[in-house]
Amino acid sequence: MKFTLSWLKDHLDTDATLDQIVETMVKVGLEVEEVIDPAEALAPVTVGYVKEAEQHPDADRLRVCKVDTKDGEQQIVCGAPNARAGIKVAYAPVGAYIPGLDVTLSKAKIRGVESLGMMCSSRELELGDDHDGIMELAEDAEVGTPLANVVGPLDPVIDFEVTPNRPDTNGVRAIARDLAAEGLGTLKPLEVPSIDGQFDQPVTVTTEAPDACPAFAARVIRGVKNGPSPEWLQQRLKAIGLRPINMLVDVTNFLSYDAARPLHVYDVAKLSGGIRARMGTAGESFEALNDKEYSVDETMCVIADDGGVLGLGGIMGGTSTGCDEGTTDVLIESAYFDPLTIAKTGRKLSLTSDARYRFERGIDPASLPEGIERATQMILDVCGGEPSAMTVAGTPPVTEKVVIYQPTELKRLTGMTVAEDRQAEILTALGFEVTTGDSWTVKAPTWRPDVEGKADLAEEVARIHGLDNLPTDVLPRLGDAPRRNPSLAETRGEAARQALASLGLMEAVTWAFTDEEGAAYFADQAAELKLLNPISSDLSVMRPGPLPNLLLAASRNAARGAEHVALFEVGGAYTSDQPKGQRTVATGLVWGAGARSWQGGSAQPSVYDAKSMASAVLSALGAPTDKLMIDAEAPRGFHPGRSGRLKLGPKNVLARFGELHPSVAKAFDLSGSVAIFEVELDAIPAPKKASATKAALDLAELMPVRRDFAFLFPEDKAAQDLLRALTGADKVLIDDVRLFDVYRGEGVPEGQRSLAIEVVLQPRDKTLTDKEIEAVAAKIVTAAEKQGAVLRS
Repeated sequence: MKFTLSWLKDHLDTDATLDQIVETMVKVGLEVEEVIDPAEALAPVTVGYVKEAEQHPDADRLRVCKVDTKDGEQQIVCGAPNARAGIKVAYAPVGAYIPGLDVTLSKAKIRGVESLGMMCSSRELELGDDHDGIMELAEDAEVGTPLANVVGPLDPVIDFEVTPNRPDTNGVRAIARDLAAEGLGTLKPLEVPSIDGQFDQPVTVTTEAPDACPAFAARVIRGVKNGPSPEWLQQRLKAIGLRPINMLVDVTNFLSYDAARPLHVYDVAKLSGGIRARMGTAGESFEALNDKEYSVDETMCVIADDGGVLGLGGIMGGTSTGCDEGTTDVLIESAYFDPLTIAKTGRKLSLTSDARYRFERGIDPASLPEGIERATQMILDVCGGEPSAMTVAGTPPVTEKVVIYQPTELKRLTGMTVAEDRQAEILTALGFEVTTGDSWTVKAPTWRPDVEGKADLAEEVARIHGLDNLPTDVLPRLGDAPRRNPSLAETRGEAARQALASLGLMEAVTWAFTDEEGAAYFADQAAELKLLNPISSDLSVMRPGPLPNLLLAASRNAARGAEHVALFEVGGAYTSDQPKGQRTVATGLVWGAGARSWQGGSAQPSVYDAKSMASAVLSALGAPTDKLMIDAEAPRGFHPGRSGRLKLGPKNVLARFGELHPSVAKAFDLSGSVAIFEVELDAIPAPKKASATKAALDLAELMPVRRDFAFLFPEDKAAQDLLRALTGADKVLIDDVRLFDVYRGEGVPEGQRSLAIEVVLQPRDKTLTDKEIEAVAAKIVTAAEKQGAVLRS
């Protein structure tokens, strides 16, 4: 919302400076965003005197002028037709900014002649539209005088943010009222004329949609002579960014900003029959004043005549009945439109206007006749004519709001102490009708739809009295906040983060949503995770796990030239199962071989990297990794044959690991292998309660015995099963079992492989004899045979 200082002073009698006005506006809750002071923009421009003006040696239309300035005599090359000796001009030196040209002056050579500065026109300084020549100032203007002092006081423009609860401040008068209530001046009486109609209103006006348009007031003025509006009105509209059109249109724009009262005018000669406010019909359309065509439907309130739609009520009129220089009879519309209907229509059509901005926030429902009367008087003063009687169709939704208020409420709600007579003075100055007594009866003005109860009245008094007067107090110390022990889930999440970060992976935090196509690679029923109201089309489903979003992040990094990406995320994974449809997982991926080295190129990440990282997380979380089983079942989206699962028992899956399926990698634009894993944090058994005392260190005093075995073992069986069986062959003496070599080739039957295994025996109380060692070896061979292994001879 913009307005000029002189416009404010039309309503406020004050001697306050611009700075005081701005400071007070902020104080009473009117948030000033910007102050545009033309005098500041023109500060470098001063009065100059042209001593000489000679023809340019190389240009017929240019003159080389010698100009007396505050900087001494300057040479300026000028192409204006009125550049001549003996005149006073607006001189801008080198380094000055010219707002009308949006340039900063610098030293220049024009056709070989140096020019130091510029003599400006009115348009170049945004002081008018004249561009036929340079400004010619009064003869008595002294050289060096700031131009702002010569051309008269320039009107600063104040721009502030209208808050949703104060639609009345869309008009300058409401701002003046707030400032007067604060004591910055006196609110001038608003003279609303009472104009008698000279004839009956000839255009029938009705409202057929009372919910969308409860009231419609109108008046015809005949015999007007339309044309440009007065200079003061044009300058005022230009200052706030509006383009003057003609007097009839400019009046409606002026009152929209002056009193927050949108109006519209129709050329009576272009109407067909009466005017009515009604709901639109599918298939109807009209050309709006912005020269665009809009189609309406049954949810939109339109203004129509017998010929069809004329415009959208409360948003924008149409070109078919617009007023121009040929208009002689004009109909003025002052109506009330439902804010919700206006908002829905504007959003559906993506159509904004000053009228829509005001109607959808709420206008004063009692302002219909006032708007008609003020507009009529302004038109009669400039355009002449003869007014008709005013007609009003429907009833404006004026409701009386009375609040019972106790002055002590201010102290209770804000802590501020304000005398009762001052409270009454503030409320009265803001337009409230106050009846004092034991309990005050306060009637809210019709232009304040935000006032509902006593807390609103206390707020009004507080903001005018000054929120900077709020008492300050030190809150009592409540002591240290109680410390909360982290939950098991929190502890595990943090431990997983630390473990993965120590492995060189970077943590990512992504949306809990993803796109349906990406989710379908890892979830059988991705459609069941679809959101009813997604924030965007590419975040339309709950993610089955962080992996789709991590792959998108890796793809973006790869597209920007990254050679190696290692990411992880600890967060939620979602399924359609209810009520347990959310799990906590630690998910990671590694892509790319990384930078080349003199030691040899790095290998692509593989299933073994994925298993190693998953095992590291499980180990950090205290899972019994020595008791885990491995199977080769490939989860959805994983590479079959290059993936597996870590399980604790036959059903409890603790982790999934492997390489990404090539088709999925291609879909995410990732070349080469991608190692991926997912650890189920919730599936890890809770740790047993730790003992209060730490167990003593148990170190064997005797040297271990190491024996190597080579077994033929079927290719379709997991080596891990064999190692687990050998470990249990003698639980007392066998301390460790390790696979150290795998051989396929000559001497090994097809479908089998040779596994070289080291077994470590650790005696405790005595050195083992050969017979005891052979007995353990026999147990080992027997355990291996039960798994289908054969000792190589």
